[in-house]
Amino acid sequence: KLLGKEDLIPAAADKRVFLFAPVVVFVTALLSSAVIPFGGTVVIFGQQVNLFAADLNVGALFILAVGSAGVYGIILGAWASANRYSLLGGLRAAAQLISYEIVLGLSLVGIFILTGSLSLTAILERQSETLSLGPIDLPNWFILSQPLAFVIFLIAAIAETNRAPFDLPEAESELIAGFHTEYSGFRFSLYFLGEYINMIIVALFASTLFLGGATGPGTDEFWFLGIVWLLLKSLIFLFFYVWLRATVPRFRFDQLMGIAWKVLLPLVLANIVLTAFIRLVANGEVF
Repeated sequence: KLLGKEDLIPAAADKRVFLFAPVVVFVTALLSSAVIPFGGTVVIFGQQVNLFAADLNVGALFILAVGSAGVYGIILGAWASANRYSLLGGLRAAAQLISYEIVLGLSLVGIFILTGSLSLTAILERQSETLSLGPIDLPNWFILSQPLAFVIFLIAAIAETNRAPFDLPEAESELIAGFHTEYSGFRFSLYFLGEYINMIIVALFASTLFLGGATGPGTDEFWFLGIVWLLLKSLIFLFFYVWLRATVPRFRFDQLMGIAWKVLLPLVLANIVLTAFIRLVANGEVF
């Protein structure tokens, strides 16, 4: 439907930057999916097939870096629109991303300490093991060993994707439509798709990091069940997005910044210190 709409360009806009900015948001969102593992290496029709596009040894860092680059598309689009509401939305997006990107990255350090790797496939393999608590055997999911990091990651990820209640860059009651006020038709659809692709990537990323990703019952016998398990786990996070939007009111911008710097940052630093200490004790390097 949006493809059939007229693509309007404001008279005072910087045309080249105005047309280029939505592409940045859309492309960076797609690139982030390259390192998401939908499983390991399987045999299909006698051929070995990798269920991931790329296995980088810094896969988690790649998603954080490429995902954060999308804010350039927001800032450029806001500036090129020559609209004060768009510019305010772009400035809010930049401040919000800088604040919560730090928290988001630090929330994963505990997992990196326990795994010894930034590779998503290595993190996935570690979670395929079992965690024995007396007579009970549980999956070694990092949501069990890193519950505080999981909560912090979830809050920061929602803020990173500009979803309610952290959707300040496009608050309609304050900024009309925020940074994409002047966009219509095809270019608005690129912003729209970029935002929702980012939501899906975050859901897949969180499932891989904390809920065992493509691991689950029956995956050893039937490789395609790994994809099913990953998608089902991701649906939990997507449902959480929708539930938050319907139940929690939008924060003020000063509250948004205060949560990041005064609450989440001290907590995530404490979690890193605690995880490192426990790891040293477990290895017998302290006592």
